[in-house]
Formats: sequence, structure tokens, C-alpha cells
Amino acid sequence: MVIQIPKETSPRPFLKWAGGKTRLIQQYIPYFPKSYKNYYEPFLGGGAVFFYLQPSTAILTDINAELINTYCCVRDRVEELISLLKEHKIRHDKDYYYSVRNNSGGTDIEKAARIIYLNKTCFNGLYRVNSQGKFNVPLGRYENPNICSEVLLKAASEALSHAEIKQTDFADVLNYATSSDDFIYFDPPYYPVSETSYFTAYSSYSFAEDQQVQLKDVFEKLAGRGVKVMLSNSDCEFIRNLYSSFHIHTISASRAINSNAKKRGRITELLVTSY
Repeated sequence: MVIQIPKETSPRPFLKWAGGKTRLIQQYIPYFPKSYKNYYEPFLGGGAVFFYLQPSTAILTDINAELINTYCCVRDRVEELISLLKEHKIRHDKDYYYSVRNNSGGTDIEKAARIIYLNKTCFNGLYRVNSQGKFNVPLGRYENPNICSEVLLKAASEALSHAEIKQTDFADVLNYATSSDDFIYFDPPYYPVSETSYFTAYSSYSFAEDQQVQLKDVFEKLAGRGVKVMLSNSDCEFIRNLYSSFHIHTISASRAINSNAKKRGRITELLVTSY
């Protein structure tokens, strides 16, 4: 007899994230390696692939310090986090949102609760910071935002319990992944396919063409070691040329965020594999 685990108790992203991969997982499944021992995700974001794979050994990293702090608090202090989120839920309204948005201080657990609260109540769940590294997304239009999902947070905490989580640059993975036992999934800020899609501000660090080239060099070095490497990015000539010596697969996706409403809808993205 097969017991179906209810979806709400299955580990999945606890943050809404622009470019999150939850809806694309089914298309990715055929391209995941059949076997590996160690999993690495250097652009953690919403962590959809990690939560789907649930690897027994993982190193999860991101350059965004606030994001990494939040993951650590979900892993290590989930009950405290839930208590703070319940307080945010009770007090939530427009004025409260902007007072929280404008106050970036506090302890690690308070900062984590702040990020989750803002993520669940801001416009489109978008994480964006200005040149000073301050979160600047306006309030979203939600009747009843799901600010504190205890079941979701506890499931995520359990999934993260055996993972190493730290803030670092994506190239740091070169210090860990050395063989075919290792699998790395790169999900960088996408290369812009138009002026309106130029968005790289997930942190105060930019991710422009030079960084895309650097990432390709890291990808190539890892592949040369026999490491299994997968990368997602936009479907454009620049990325296709950059990874022309690897396996390139076309994925159908939907664009939910664009300043021009007519440009939202079905698009194609690329999935690159070294194996």
C-alpha cells in the first residue's frame, strides 16, 4: 500500500521568489542525474530544487546575507520564528508594513521574521533592494496573506536539518565539489533578454555579463572534474553561445513579472547540463 503524503506537509519553498522553480520541476525531472552523494545549490533563492530532491547531504549558499540568515533560522529556531510571525500577522496593515520595511535592525531571528513577513505581504513576493542594500518593494494587494504557515515552516525546517547553509559567492563551490559524486544546480539571476527584464538586484551585488562569463568558467571547471552540473538561464543567443559545448535543453515557462503586461505569459528558458 502506497501512502500519499499530503502536499501541505511536504517540504517546499517557504518564500515566494521571483524566478522560483516550483512550477518547472516536472520539466526538470528527466534531466536530474540518476545518482550522486552530495548536493550543492550556490544560488539558493527559494530553494525549490533542493526541497524537491531532499538530498541527504547538501551545502546551500547564496550571496544574500539576509536570505541565508532566514534559512538558518528556519532550520535552527523554527518555533521562535513562528511566534514572531504570529505577532506580525496580528499587527499587519499598510502602516505596519512600511514601518517594518523601514526598520532593518534587530536580532537574527527578528530579521528572519521580518524577511518572511515582507515576502508574504509585498508586491508579487518580489525580493529587491536598492543601491544601499535596503528592501524597497511596495505593499502588495492581498486580502488575507499567509504570513505564518506553521506546517510549511516545520516541514522546511526538517528538510534543512542536515544541510550546511552559509553566505558565500557562487565560485566558492570550487572548493567543495570535486568528483562525479557531486551534483550542483546553478540558478543565477537570468541574463536579460530585453531592457524591461533587466533585473539583478536580489542583493546589493550586481550580476551582469561579466558575472555570467565567470559562472560559465566555474561551470566548465567543475565539469572538467567530472562533477554533474546543471544550470538554468534565459533563452537567448548570449547564453546559448556561452554554453554551446554542453547539453542545452529548452524549457517552457511563464513570465509572471514584467513592467509590460502584454509581455507576461509563456516563454522559453534554457536548462544546461554537463552530463
